[in-house]
Amino acid sequence: MRRIFIIAATVICLLLIGYATLTSLSGRPMLLGRHESLKVVVFERFVAYMILGFLLSWLFPGRMILTCAIVVGIAISLELLQGLRPDRDPAVMDALEKAAGGIAGVLVSRWYQLLRQR
Repeated sequence: MRRIFIIAATVICLLLIGYATLTSLSGRPMLLGRHESLKVVVFERFVAYMILGFLLSWLFPGRMILTCAIVVGIAISLELLQGLRPDRDPAVMDALEKAAGGIAGVLVSRWYQLLRQR
């Protein structure tokens, strides 16, 4: 039963990230309003992918490399899909920020899982 909740949370997280990544800039949800600083935007990306990495790590316990590969693949794929939108532009730095957040989420999850085993 608990696994179903983790799957649902992961799917919802992925859908929200996909929406925020692929929607037009005017429809994109913003934490602090229209005039967010770059630091806030980077923080939003990092934390969103960190949560996704954390949840994916719970779906695939003991498969840290696979989970990291999935998170990095999602980050790169969604960033490349932004190129299909006329008002959005993909950037390598954005993909790296997202991938770093996802990997950090996997590492935090793994650390927490190891602490729970003690």
